[in-house]
This record gives sequence, C-alpha cells and structure tokens, in this order.
Amino acid sequence: MLPQIQIWARELGLSQIGVTGIDLATAEPGLQAWLDAGFHGSMDYMASHGMKRTRPAELVPGTVSVITARMDYLPQGTRPDWAERETARSLQPGEAVVSLYARGRDYHKVLRSRLQKLQDRMADAIGPFGHRVFTDSAPVLEAELATRSGLGWRGKHTLVLNREAGSMFFLGELFVDFALPETVAVSSHCGQCTACMDLCPTQAIVGPYKLDARRCISYLTIEHAGPIDEALRPLMGNRIYGCDDCQLACPWNKFAQVSTLPDWQPREGLSAGHIVDLMGWSEAEFLRRTEGSAIRRIGHARWLRNLALAAGNALASDALALSERQQLQRTLSVLTAHADPVVQEQAAWSLSRA
Repeated sequence: MLPQIQIWARELGLSQIGVTGIDLATAEPGLQAWLDAGFHGSMDYMASHGMKRTRPAELVPGTVSVITARMDYLPQGTRPDWAERETARSLQPGEAVVSLYARGRDYHKVLRSRLQKLQDRMADAIGPFGHRVFTDSAPVLEAELATRSGLGWRGKHTLVLNREAGSMFFLGELFVDFALPETVAVSSHCGQCTACMDLCPTQAIVGPYKLDARRCISYLTIEHAGPIDEALRPLMGNRIYGCDDCQLACPWNKFAQVSTLPDWQPREGLSAGHIVDLMGWSEAEFLRRTEGSAIRRIGHARWLRNLALAAGNALASDALALSERQQLQRTLSVLTAHADPVVQEQAAWSLSRA
C-alpha cells in the first residue's frame, strides 16, 4: 500500500513520505540530557511531557506505525540567489526580517489539513482505522521520526537535511494503528562542515547536534515571553520573528525546492518590511494582517518587543538614514509608555542605543 500512499501524498502537495516504527528508546538519553542541561529554557512543556515524546504509543494508544511527511516551503517565484539575498537583508538595519517559513499561511493548518486528506484517502481504500495527525502540535519527536524514516539526516544545527531539498521544509506525522513497511534511513552528509555553527549570530549551536534554545533567536523571538537577555540583544540584529541564519549558511540549501502550493506566498510587509512601518501597526491591524498566520500566536505585545529590539540595533548602526532614525526614535518614545512593562523596558533600552 505504501506506493499508493506516496502517490496520494504527492497529489496533495506533500514533498516526501516515509514510514517508521514506534520504538524510539535510543533517543531517550539524548532528550533527557538536553532537558537536564536546561537547554529548553522557558519551554516548560518540554520537561512536563517527559519521555512521552519518545513513546508514540503512549501519546496515541494503539499506534503501530508512523507515516512521516515533509513539505517544501520556498514560495513560488523564489530566485536562484534567494539565500544570498536573504543574507544581505540581515545587513540592512532598517529592514525587519521575518523567517521565510512564517511569511505565508500558518503551516500547522496547511500541513495538518493535507495529512488529514491523506488519511481520508487511505480510509476510503482500506476502511476506517485508528489514527491521529500531528504538525508541531504535540509531544512528538518530529526530527527523530523523520530521520528514522529516511526523510533526511540530522544536521549539526539539529534540523533535518535532505540531499534533494536542503532543510527548507515542514514536517508532519500520521500515527496509524496498523503495520506498514518501514522506509530506509539515510546516512549523514554533513562531513566536516561547521558552517551553521560558525554563522549562528548568538552561538546557540553549542556543539555538533546540540542546540541551546535559550540563545536561539527563533526561541527568543517566538517562545520566550519576558525580557530578552541584554547580552544577546545586539547579536539579534534585525530579526523580528524566527531566524534562518543556520539554514542560509548550509551548503545543502542550494538544493532547496520551491513549493507547488500557493500557501507560502509572502504577505504584505513580511518579506521586505521596515521596522518603523511594522511598529506602526495597531493591535487591530496586527491581528488583521496576521490572520491565518503563525505569527499571530506571539501576540501584539511580543511583536512590538521584537521590533523595538531591532529598532535599537538599527539606531546603533551608522548606516541608518537620518529620517528613519528620527522616526524610530519617535515611535520608541511612544512605546516607553506601553501598557506592557516588557515593551516599555525594551523601548527604553533601544532608545539608549541611539
């Protein structure tokens, strides 16, 4: 049945399908060591779920096999020199950089919907069966399942890499209560390369295959709710939601694939926005512009905190135009009276950088 599942998956816009079993016992020591080191930061749910992540049958009783999926997300129209262009944007102090994956629709909704449709086709063919669909939405070791099922190997930045697609793809899973033939895992092809580790702005990749989330810009701008460590702020540059630097540095991403779906086309302001313009969004405008987007989950106050931080780094740059500098200072002055004390503090710090 697997060949037919793969055909259906392609028809539904999924880039690749794999299958693995549910025995992830060998992954438990690594997960426990990561938690013991405190690398999960304020993501308390990582610790509270314990080893459930490594035991799919505890999460969904009756699970026998896991169908894994990846979905490419480079938007249609992406130019061959996209990585160089994205890297150059991080050097423009007035620009606000949103991670590529977050510029279009919320991937949770898109990939989950496609996996559910895949399940529907399977049920039409073989009858009802026990199942559950996941996309970064439950205690699931997604990267571990992906690598065991042959979707790629674990890069030194901890993301999954694929020889034909780099790392610019989402992962999802379909847990099922019957056995399917497992697909073969692939070997690692990182070799001696340390580009991702060397280029990480905050040095969050503390060793090969070891990420300290507390230093990761993606964690800081999305998961972390409070004030950001002052020592890390200048290193974050103009990244306001997520960070692609370790992926932009990776040689394998010259093979990243453009998606066949329109869902990842960037929304206005999210691919070439300016800090001063985005700081001007009211809460109502923020909610309207981010409807159906992954960005909405951080809320308007955290959005402003991130923008205010980027504004401070822009003000510390000699490359910022005078008019833009003055606009940023005026907007930050207003934010020092914001209702959220975290935004207040961040705006005051950023003004002190001028």
